[in-house]
Amino acid sequence: MKPSFTISVFGMIKNEQNRILLCLRNDYDLWNLPGGGLENGETPWQGVIREIKEETGLNVRVKKLFCVYSKPEKNTIGFDFECEVVNGKITLNDEAKEIKYFSLDEIPKNTVPKQVERIKDFYINKTETMMKVQRGKSAIELINEGKL
Repeated sequence: MKPSFTISVFGMIKNEQNRILLCLRNDYDLWNLPGGGLENGETPWQGVIREIKEETGLNVRVKKLFCVYSKPEKNTIGFDFECEVVNGKITLNDEAKEIKYFSLDEIPKNTVPKQVERIKDFYINKTETMMKVQRGKSAIELINEGKL
């Protein structure tokens, strides 16, 4: 049997003040980067553009692949892209009840921990595409255990 993988795509979008865009999820009290799962027939860069539009109302252009994250325990591969806003207006929807830019030192405590790691990586590494393994429990598992 062939192994199956989940592929996720997330966008790092900064504003003029160098603040990162996060979405507060409707289903859990968690902030995360705009993004989600890749759909059949999409390239990762098409998927992140679609996900950002769905979650924020913004149209973006992919500037570069920032990092490929592997979560071996979950059979998940994540592509994180640096994106810039082309046009559109931040619009709340059924996936996000709040959408806001944050500086690195303002990131809310209820932000998905692995995404906090990704945001810090983004601010530290300005030149090369990274490849990184992320291990440990998901944010949902941590919530269910009362640890987040």
